[in-house]
Amino acid sequence: MIIENHTKSSQSRLVTRHTKNLFYGIFISLPLGLALPAAALQVQLSPSNPQLGDTLSVMIDVTQENNQQPTVVVGEKTYPAFAVAPNKYRAFIPTTPLEPAGNRTLKIAGDGQVKNLTVKLRSRKFPIQRITLPPGKSADGATEHELKRVAAFKALQTPEKYWDGKFLAPSKARISTIYGVRRYYNGKFAKDYYHRGVDYAGAAGSPVTAPASGRVALVGTVSQGFRVHGNVVGIDHGQGVTSILLHLSRINVKEGDFVKAGQLIGAVGSTGASTGPHLHWGLYVNGQSVDPVPWRTQIFQ
Repeated sequence: MIIENHTKSSQSRLVTRHTKNLFYGIFISLPLGLALPAAALQVQLSPSNPQLGDTLSVMIDVTQENNQQPTVVVGEKTYPAFAVAPNKYRAFIPTTPLEPAGNRTLKIAGDGQVKNLTVKLRSRKFPIQRITLPPGKSADGATEHELKRVAAFKALQTPEKYWDGKFLAPSKARISTIYGVRRYYNGKFAKDYYHRGVDYAGAAGSPVTAPASGRVALVGTVSQGFRVHGNVVGIDHGQGVTSILLHLSRINVKEGDFVKAGQLIGAVGSTGASTGPHLHWGLYVNGQSVDPVPWRTQIFQ
């Protein structure tokens, strides 16, 4: 009897121990079997109150390393996000005077997740110019070679980031025409036109310097058929950001050169479609002309 009770007691203890172990095993394995929800995709957008012509900066934090870059989709356009720090990416979204003001929806994909953000783009009044052209005179006159070279340059999306800090003015002269000016030609509004850059009223031969570090990716001359741009230098700053400097009288660099911010690259002139000596500086982000002023007053990482 005692032996039987001892046996039953032992069996009871074994069952109890087995149940506890089973319970502990289930408890320990639950977090592994039922993974915690993935952290929400972290996105920061600046500026917080953008207007037409601004560059939108989208910072994306991912929780794990992967070989696939995050992307940002706006309408039918997809913009790449480039690595700027460990597990951190950034995409630039250009806006222009040709767009309507109002809400934009940004679809951000990364870390196996998709996040939609809505940003309100404020309207902005741009100056109006009225230009009268003589009969037979056209505002268009670029050669096919010129257009192809310039288009290929503006489309560059080099993965490396070459610039550092704020951009510099490429000329010490006063600004004669600001970004975004709209025009009437012979009384007809040019719907697709806006001044794609900033003009500096420098004297002929005055220095032109690089607004930021980068690689010279375009050198064109009048003799090569650059009838509108004139003698031109294009600098690739990396990650979809490019500068183009027009109407030069002299060019001091060649394609492939790496230039630093403030380095001499040429001189002010009046080559190409120009009515007098001046420098035109155009800043492009992912192929679209944006206002250079914010790039000179704040740091785009």
